[in-house]
Amino acid sequence: MKQKSLETFPWRPKPLESLGAAVVSAAGGRTGGGGLKGKLLIDIGSGPTIYQLLSACETFEVIVASDYTDKNRQELEKWLKKEPGAFDWSPVVKYVCELEGNRDRWAEKEERLRKAVRQVLKCDILKERPLEPAVLPPANCLISSLCLEAACPTLGACRDALRHIKTLLRPRGHLVLSGTFGSSFYMVGDKWFPTLPLEEKFLLEALQEISFTIEKLEKAPRAAETLLDNRSDYTRMFFLVARRGD
Repeated sequence: MKQKSLETFPWRPKPLESLGAAVVSAAGGRTGGGGLKGKLLIDIGSGPTIYQLLSACETFEVIVASDYTDKNRQELEKWLKKEPGAFDWSPVVKYVCELEGNRDRWAEKEERLRKAVRQVLKCDILKERPLEPAVLPPANCLISSLCLEAACPTLGACRDALRHIKTLLRPRGHLVLSGTFGSSFYMVGDKWFPTLPLEEKFLLEALQEISFTIEKLEKAPRAAETLLDNRSDYTRMFFLVARRGD
């Protein structure tokens, strides 16, 4: 599995806002709690980022973040513990609060998230038990953003990874995925990383084969102003909500 860096999200508004808005909508942030909720949410492949958790902390009591790399987990811990040199997420927190209709309460949002995130665990979705040696109760919801395409070397490995993370989810629980279609690489600074080019047909079939029901799929073509950006070659972004059926 490869590292997601803060540089992977270099404040290109369209991608960040698209994913952020989608997660807010799923968590019920725009509708006063009409979205997903429950006791435990696990974020698979968190990277060093928190934006994907900002609405979840309003509707889930306990959040567990996870990532493959030590550096990403250390970066998350720095922010959670308010350590010197931690990344300043306040502009993103304010933006999400604006989507939720509470822009002036961004500082409260940050503290609520810090309180909700109870653990930051090592995760490897290519393993049968992605979070071992940690043992957690089955989650009400799993979320994962930009992880499958970065971590899986082949489509077969991606099918296996979906099966692996399914074991972390309770029956009838929700899986929320967001990422890109058609991406074969991304850049972090001057470093080039290959990615698995996912396509819609494959992803939907892989989920349905392991008894997930697709409840929502949103797609957005790459914004015209990003076409000259050579840090990635993705063609579309996607946001998906599925429910485990067994």
